[in-house]
Amino acid sequence: PEKTAKRRAKHLNVHEAGKSDCGVKSNLKSIPGVMTIRGCAYAGSKGVVWGPIKDMIHISHGPVGCGQYSWGSRRNYYVGTTGIDAFGTMQFTSDFQEKDIVFGGDKKLAKVIDEIQALFPLNRGITVQSECPIGLIGDDIEAVSRAKSKEYDGKTIVPVRCEGFRGVSQSLGHHIANDAVRDWVFDKITSEAELRFEPTPYDVAIIGDYNIGGDAWSSRILLEEMGLRVIAQWSGDGSLAELEATPKAKLNILHCYRSMNYISRHMEEKFGIP
Repeated sequence: PEKTAKRRAKHLNVHEAGKSDCGVKSNLKSIPGVMTIRGCAYAGSKGVVWGPIKDMIHISHGPVGCGQYSWGSRRNYYVGTTGIDAFGTMQFTSDFQEKDIVFGGDKKLAKVIDEIQALFPLNRGITVQSECPIGLIGDDIEAVSRAKSKEYDGKTIVPVRCEGFRGVSQSLGHHIANDAVRDWVFDKITSEAELRFEPTPYDVAIIGDYNIGGDAWSSRILLEEMGLRVIAQWSGDGSLAELEATPKAKLNILHCYRSMNYISRHMEEKFGIP
């Protein structure tokens, strides 16, 4: 289209001898709703931080496109039986339609959570990864999450306000996802969960390794051969129980600073974990 061609013309140019550069425009903000090679806040939360947590189900809450676009694009390897105790290669979406935009999607989200509980009763928890329309129409995903958590005996259900328009790259999505772990997992750890965990002086957590092709497994083997005990991987091949156990670690080993510095800093300040 002529309008698009005019905008895209800025991205390709010929370098002429004697000039310092070729005048190409780059590093421009993505336009919400327009597919780009760059991620958004939703991609940073759903695709990077939360998505690899294998025993939780992650709902792409909004139109089907974002969920489809984010499905299977990263090979976060995990051990488990798909559909039983691992859901990383499955895609769950509330499939928003025009009527949901007009009348709101809270009831639809509640129905999706009920269906998930019926079809996959062994899931350890659920996250709601909100897409752009959810923030635009003001759906109260927190209220739905609280109500359903209470209905299902305190199940961990995490609303994540990661609408794509909040950030034009994945980075803000990492931050939002980290804050959701802090507020909806760490702040709700029960004494029962603490009793299940028996600490040792050599407990460490691998933070910010997404097991792309199995690299977190390699790191884990090396650390354990050194005599350390890896109690959590964030978040490749990770689990909700590992998230809950991490505040008991003696050291956080940070791999991807960009995506996990927020939660690591929080754990250092609140739990004294270097």
